[in-house]
Amino acid sequence: VICLLSGGASALLVAPAEGVTLEDKQEVTALLLNAGAAIGELNAVRKHLSAVKGGRLAQAAYPAQMVTLVLSDVIGDRLDVIASGPTVPDGSSFASAWSVIEKYRLQEKIPKRVLHYLQRGVDGLEPETVKDGDPCLLNTRNVIVGGLVQALAAAADKSRQLGVSA
Repeated sequence: VICLLSGGASALLVAPAEGVTLEDKQEVTALLLNAGAAIGELNAVRKHLSAVKGGRLAQAAYPAQMVTLVLSDVIGDRLDVIASGPTVPDGSSFASAWSVIEKYRLQEKIPKRVLHYLQRGVDGLEPETVKDGDPCLLNTRNVIVGGLVQALAAAADKSRQLGVSA
């Protein structure tokens, strides 16, 4: 399986977890953004409401070999952040996703399906996202083929070629 990821993939690669609707995910995302949640907090919640984020795409492809070619738009090129990490292990948990909901006092505002799904996850009744060492990752390779560092270096080289200080 060849997977191509680029900027915007978090918003475009959408498959809600069973029992959660796309509208539910959109509403939770809007609530978190309006509350001022950081991208890591937003991703922790999004990963746990998804059937593909947080390593679950690699899990779905297993046992096939998978290579993911990544165009990164994330400072530091963290694979678990790019596109919410569909082919890499996830360091967040249902508990951390729930703590984000609590931090912004959204328990009464999020859709009931999301509330129940996250609570079931915290209670261990829903499958956790893929963690480091999961066998589904053995056949998965992630390669950053372009990113901010490469783009800046190319721009600087071209500028120097044109006689402009960079």
